[in-house]
Amino acid sequence: MGLREDLYVTVQLQQMSGTVEDLLEGLDDALAEAELPALLPAVAHLTGDLGILEPGLRAAGVSQVVGQAPQGGLTPEAQDRARLLIRTALRRWAAAGCPVVEHDAESTLTMLRFVAGDVGADQLPLLYHQLGMEAPGEAAARPAPAPEGFRVAVIGAGMSGIAASRHLQAAGIDHVVLERHDEVGGVWLENTYPGVRLDTSNFCYSYSFAQRDAWEDYYSPGTAVAKYLSEVADDLHVRDHVRFATTVRSAAYDESSGRWRLELDTAAGEETLWADAVISAVGQLNTPLYPTIPGLDSFAGDSWHTARWNGEVDLAGKRVAVIGTGASAFQVIPQIAADVSSLTVFQRTPPWVVPTPTYTRKLRPGLRWLFRMIPGYQRWYRFVQFWTNVEGRRRYALVDPAWDTPGSISADSESLRQALIAQLERDYEGRPDLLAKMTPDYPPYAKRMLRDDGTWAATLRRDNVEIVTDHIAAITPTGIRTAAGREVEVDVIIYGTGFTASDFLSTIEVTGRDGADLHRQWADDARAYAGITVPNFPNLFLLYGPNTNLVVNGSIVFFSEAEVEYVMSCLSYLFEHGLTAMEPTSEALEDYYVRLDEASARTAYGLAGVTSWYKSRSGRVTQNWPLTTLEFWEMTRAPDSKHYRFW
Repeated sequence: MGLREDLYVTVQLQQMSGTVEDLLEGLDDALAEAELPALLPAVAHLTGDLGILEPGLRAAGVSQVVGQAPQGGLTPEAQDRARLLIRTALRRWAAAGCPVVEHDAESTLTMLRFVAGDVGADQLPLLYHQLGMEAPGEAAARPAPAPEGFRVAVIGAGMSGIAASRHLQAAGIDHVVLERHDEVGGVWLENTYPGVRLDTSNFCYSYSFAQRDAWEDYYSPGTAVAKYLSEVADDLHVRDHVRFATTVRSAAYDESSGRWRLELDTAAGEETLWADAVISAVGQLNTPLYPTIPGLDSFAGDSWHTARWNGEVDLAGKRVAVIGTGASAFQVIPQIAADVSSLTVFQRTPPWVVPTPTYTRKLRPGLRWLFRMIPGYQRWYRFVQFWTNVEGRRRYALVDPAWDTPGSISADSESLRQALIAQLERDYEGRPDLLAKMTPDYPPYAKRMLRDDGTWAATLRRDNVEIVTDHIAAITPTGIRTAAGREVEVDVIIYGTGFTASDFLSTIEVTGRDGADLHRQWADDARAYAGITVPNFPNLFLLYGPNTNLVVNGSIVFFSEAEVEYVMSCLSYLFEHGLTAMEPTSEALEDYYVRLDEASARTAYGLAGVTSWYKSRSGRVTQNWPLTTLEFWEMTRAPDSKHYRFW
């Protein structure tokens, strides 16, 4: 039992050929910058020396009220001990000729539990999966062979579409990926605004089956993420299946043939494509949302949405207004503030800001060196990050019904709120006006939390930057008029107002059995069983569908992989049983949402009166997964036949 073939550590050993002397020579300097909670199991895995996994060197604490404890909370003495053991194990391994060590189930479990503690057996498959390993006695799932002529259409070549194509290829299933752009990447291709970057570690925002040791940042800029996705598409031959510059206009289920008819717009004109199953990988955050403001189209200057950045307009010396202080505007504003003559930021509600010193930093040189030189270290580093986020900070977002302190929802929530307020007070010391404007009146995690390394507050302190909290009454030909009657004249308006996130598949007309219209069926409350399948729509599978977004636990890439694996299990079930189509029952969907809605109501973002893009127009949470990561993992291992109709 070992790493899956495409991840096997011998590949990295071959790449390392001839560098053992370099490893030993540079090791001492690099160890000073190593992340020891991940390097210890990585070296144990590489060398077979499990003795270095001393109980006293386990991470003492992986999280604090704000952020993670450095080196897992290990004392300086424990860190020195860990470095000594690592150095000794690697030198012994090198002296023995760098042998490839095979691990049995027991030794692998020892390494996993060094990171994750005494986890239950139900969690082990999840841990093995995230490290790129097969669980003991469980060969990688092989779907039943598809019947001749069976074809799948995947809509979108972003993060989820690439994962879908990879799995379909591995299963030998004929498929085509329909992408409206001329390149893969999805939102990372579309969002090119200044400052765009991940607010999740790039190690967690990467596939378990396509790891990289060449990341340069802790939180990668958008160009690096787009490059990663492009390289994965190349390496896994996804491009061979993609039809670029192809827009899906409609998808209709034909009951007589049991197939889907897709109407396409291509460079050559309109076209019809038939498929036995459709996988939607269009995502949630792809259609810009413009605010409903009188006079929006009357502005005589340049204006655009952050997701459709106009790089042809030089902002230098111009008077610029940015509407919104959500995630995209939060990243844009510090990037343009120094160039413009004035920057007026219109804010409806301030975001909670999580202090993240490494947010825009490059990875430490020694850490990057170790990723290149220690086979498997990058995987264990990713695994440690994943594990600390499996339930992550979920407790801070859960409501304690007995708690009645305004602005928070539990004792944990209040401790987080106080820590964040203390940071705000430091950031805006001497500026009580800014402190008042930038202190939220809602609980942490009720809206999206943003990361900052101090740049945001420093930008708002600039003399040419102003935060306006008055309601916008109208857009005028020369600028913006507030409800208080103030006229703000500007040359450029930038809308950082988010996306139509709750309007799933809004750009595609989808028709199911008996003429069912998907958008009419959903109305303002998109619902899908497991976030993936929908009653009345056979063989339609959604990736990143309703209630599969994340706030405080897990990784969106992990969720996407789990969803794709569920789709593969559904298809395999059909093939194995000689069936052609499946859809969830209405009863299964209703029971599922009773559970989800009850759980959402017990979270900060589900509170009545809190508005955010996490909710639909009806006020129901349609975006987020409110339960544990393990529950989503278990649910997506295979379809429960009792919850489906089959043909």
